[in-house]
Formats: sequence, structure tokens, C-alpha cells
Amino acid sequence: MDARGRAGCPHCRVVRLPTRTERLVTEAADMPSPENRSFAARVRALRGHLETIYGEATGSDLLRSILQTLAEYREPSRGAPARPAPGPARWSEADAIVISYASSIRAPGERPLQTLRRFLRAHLENVVSTVHLLPFYPWSSDDGFAVIDYYGVDQRYGTWEDLHGIAGDFALMADLVLNHVSRESLWFIDFINDRDPGREFFLTVDPETDLSRVVRPRNTPLLVPIHTYRGVRHVWATFSEDQIDLDYRSPRVLVEMIRVFCFLVAQGVRVVRLDAIAYLWKEPGTACIHHPHTHRIVQALRLVAELLRDPETDPVVLITETNVPHSENVAYFGRGDEAHLVYQFALAPLTLHAFVHGTSRYLVQWARALGDPPQGCTFLNFTASHDGIGLRPAEGLLPEAEIDALVGLMHDFGGFVSMRTLPDGGERPYEINIALFDALRGTVRGEDEHQVARFVASQLLMLSLRGIPALYLHSLLATPNDRDGVERTGRTRSINRREWDEAELHVHLEDPQGPGARVLAALLHALRVRRRTPAFSPAAAQEVLPVDDGLLVLRRGAGPEAVLVVVNVTDGVREVDAERAADLGLAGPCRELLADREVDPAAGITVGPYGCLWLRLRER
Repeated sequence: MDARGRAGCPHCRVVRLPTRTERLVTEAADMPSPENRSFAARVRALRGHLETIYGEATGSDLLRSILQTLAEYREPSRGAPARPAPGPARWSEADAIVISYASSIRAPGERPLQTLRRFLRAHLENVVSTVHLLPFYPWSSDDGFAVIDYYGVDQRYGTWEDLHGIAGDFALMADLVLNHVSRESLWFIDFINDRDPGREFFLTVDPETDLSRVVRPRNTPLLVPIHTYRGVRHVWATFSEDQIDLDYRSPRVLVEMIRVFCFLVAQGVRVVRLDAIAYLWKEPGTACIHHPHTHRIVQALRLVAELLRDPETDPVVLITETNVPHSENVAYFGRGDEAHLVYQFALAPLTLHAFVHGTSRYLVQWARALGDPPQGCTFLNFTASHDGIGLRPAEGLLPEAEIDALVGLMHDFGGFVSMRTLPDGGERPYEINIALFDALRGTVRGEDEHQVARFVASQLLMLSLRGIPALYLHSLLATPNDRDGVERTGRTRSINRREWDEAELHVHLEDPQGPGARVLAALLHALRVRRRTPAFSPAAAQEVLPVDDGLLVLRRGAGPEAVLVVVNVTDGVREVDAERAADLGLAGPCRELLADREVDPAAGITVGPYGCLWLRLRER
């Protein structure tokens, strides 16, 4: 970290509000324009959250410091053009996200960010709206999630100019890794040396403290002994001994993270992923997950986003990363005043289960029970990412025996499983580590010839659901398990984080009959069809229809734009007879959008093994 993070700098201390910002706030409070009244209302709401968390006096001081930062960053940045994010006022069927590491594709003699940008422009321009670039900061472990310097780009990847280029082509999504930092960060070095500001930034706990109630996502030790100038201190480390948790009970931590947030927006980031947000506020004696103050901090960040950029014309969109059971996950919508987007974490394990078992039962039960998101919010749908396939979100949705069987099958298909520690000291599976393409290489009966069709169907199902779809780059490429990566790094998550050599990738994709080319072509075609089909807008209605245990059937939209989605999760042929088709609203000839052909439901509808139909309905 550079001078931004050092003791005594304005980034890390609460300071007197400058005249420029005082005038901005005063005018907003006094002038009658709707814009100023809205600004003033948000400032008052922000003050309320800060005072609730930290007390009236400290909260007021924090507000002054945050408003100083906002005054500095509210003006558009020079040299960092940004494609506007698909915020609530503009969400549409054209919105889709691709997820990638900065170094997912490499070419000799070229910065990986430049190589990635060339690939994205060649294949995904006017196909996806947003690129989620996983942590690109200097880092020490966990492929970027142990951040050393929030204000830098790892020189192994490229420069801020490279990031600005991607941000000009696509809306840019980036991670605010705000729960923890690398033990190599200057803040932690300050902590070790008993210097400001870092001396206050980390949570130390007596190792004899009863922490049995703490909910853990890992089975590593929660407390890490560190030799400091004040002796051995035991610091809180939720995820690993190299990822040391920040202590938000210190208000200076929140001030600095809001400055990082604003800095990222100034660099062209328009969608901010709040990484591991559920664990943010620690209070020994509690579960230390989903603390009320954590929700208040998300609400505060939402207000900062709306004060920083116009939420109508240039929105900054928040998404919370909470790999937890569904009811806990959607709580981060708040009352429509927290995250704009929450991940559908349950979708990945339920989709995998449906396709390997050939039953849509549990997937349909979950989808039918989904409530509508609050106004101005929607879901982010995904089935694969840089992480594994989380199993906590399946708790209560899949029987434990089914989860255990799924874990065993994924072992057979070359995967691994990560464990978490329970309060009683036992362990349960936390996530499956496997490339999704290989996770769908077969069914409970073993491997078969349907891998590509099964995989494509799983992605088409995800593209059909209400919300914004997010596709992992390695899903688009049909990347198989990277066992060499696991051996090289010693981390099971590396199985799904391959770095392609650009020349090898060309070979992988050039055979039109190979899995890479077939998957990429099918998914790009589906994305193009989707973006011109209004029924797939996040605002369009969704109704899940019970038809057949081997099918998932849902209606998207209404009236002449409505589409009936039919997905076969089995390796057999499924039939929907004419009478049932009429009940579903298929009263006459309709158009199947993916194959661009006419279908006559009067003759019944046939869906082949792992087939997917997007049927545009006719009005009765």
C-alpha cells in the first residue's frame, strides 16, 4: 500500500469538513430542487446509520470525514471512462455478466489484462453487458483475495490503464474485499509495529475466550498468534492465517474502506461486489455472522454509492457475496435499501443435483417458493464461479443424504470437497471444488456421451430465470478440471481456476466438433437471442409450472411477449401432450426462439435429452 494507507494521512484520520463540502451540504439542505433534497435526505440517513453503530459524537465526526471523501471523488475522473452499469433504472434482457480472473488467458510478452480484453472484445462485445474482474490488486494468497494494496494493480496483470480500457468496453464489476487484508499489507505491518493507523485495525482476542458460537466457513483455526511489539497477540482470521480480519468496531476502518470504495468508482468500477460481507462485524459471544451492524454498513455503502454517482444516469450497483442458506442470503436486500443484487447461491447445487439425478423436484420446489425481490433489486443467477459449488445454500432444500451422495459423485468425477467446522467441533461439507463442465460429465449412473448437451442445458436454464445471469469464463470455454493446478498450488480451489495459454485456447476452440467450440457457440447464440427477448428482462414476471419430474417449465413475461421455457434435465425424451400444452398457454402455433422454427403444440411437444425450448406464446 502506498502513502494512502500510512499514519497521519487524510485517508486514515477523521478531519474537519472542508469549506467546499460544507457549502454542498448546506445548499442541499436549503435549496428546493429535488436533487438537493434527495442529497440532503441521503446525508441524514447516512448520519443515522453511523450514529447507530458508533454513537452520536463519533458518528458525526465520521460523517464529516466521509463527506470530505465524497467531495473529492464526486466529479468524474479524468482518464477513466466508464461504461454505465445496468442499474435498476435500465436493467433489461440485454444484461449479462462474465466472470474472469485478470490472468485467465495469457500470451507471451503481453500483459494478461490486455490479452483478456482482446478476447472479450472478440467474442463478447454486444453479447454481455458487464465484466466481473476478480481481484486484480497486489496480493499474497487465495488468488487475489488476500489484498496487500487496494490502490494498486498487480504488475503481473497490467496497469490501471488496462483496467480503464475494459471499463470503457463493458460495465466493470470488481471486488471490494472489505472483511480482511493480507498479513503483508502495510496496515498489518503497522499493527505488528504498534503504529497508527494499523494498531487499531485488527481484532485481538484472548485465546481462552469461548468462541464456540462463531459460524465458520472454514475448518482452519479462527485465531492466529502473531508476534508484535506488544507481545504475542491472537488475531481473528475467518478464512486463513494470511487473511487477517479487519475490526470495524474501529471507525477508522470504515472511513478507509469507504475511501477505497470511492477510489474504485473513480477508476471506472460501476458494480461493486462486497466480498464475504456476512462476516464483517465480530462480537464474541454471538454467531458473528449477519450482525445487525453488518446490515447497517451495507445500507451506509448504498447511500455512499447514491451520493457518489447519480443512481439514475450513472449508478453504482452493490452486490453482496453471502454463501449461506437462501433465507439468510436474500436478507441482504433489506427493504430495498441494501444490495441491488444478491447471488442465487442455491441455484448451483440444485441445478447440479437436478441434472445428475435426472429430477427437477427440488429445483422446482425452490424456484416456486422464490418471492419477488424488492423494487429496484434483482437476483444474480449463476451456476459456476471462481469458488466451488457451495453446499450451505442447499441446506434445508436438499436432504442431507442427497448432499452426501452429490459429494461422493463429484469425487468420482475428479473433484474435491472443502469442509467447515460446526459449533460442536464436527465438520460438514462446505463446497465442492470441481470445474462445472466436468461436474456434468455424467449422472449417478456414471459418465456418458451427453456431457456437452447436459452442460449447455444447465446454462440455458440459468439464462432463463428471473434476474441477471453471470457466466464464469471457464463455463463459456468448457474448461475441464485443472488437476495440474491443484498439484502446483496445493489448493483444491485451483481445479476451477485454470490459466489458459492463448495458443492452447485457440486449439481448444478451433475444432468445431470439440467441446470448447460447441459450448461457446451454443452459449453465445443463446445470449444473443436472450438480449432481444423482452420476456427475459429482470423486471418480467416469472411463474414456475409443475409439469413433469424430469422437466423444469416456467413462464417468463406476459401477453404477446411471453415465453414458455421448457428444460429437460434427463437423458431421455420427454413429451408434453397437446392437452397439457394448451393448459400451459400454447393455444396455437408458436415460435421456438433458440432454433428459430415454428412449433405446433396441437401435435404435442417433444423435448430431447437435455433439450431446452424457448417458446414464444401467442395470445389466446
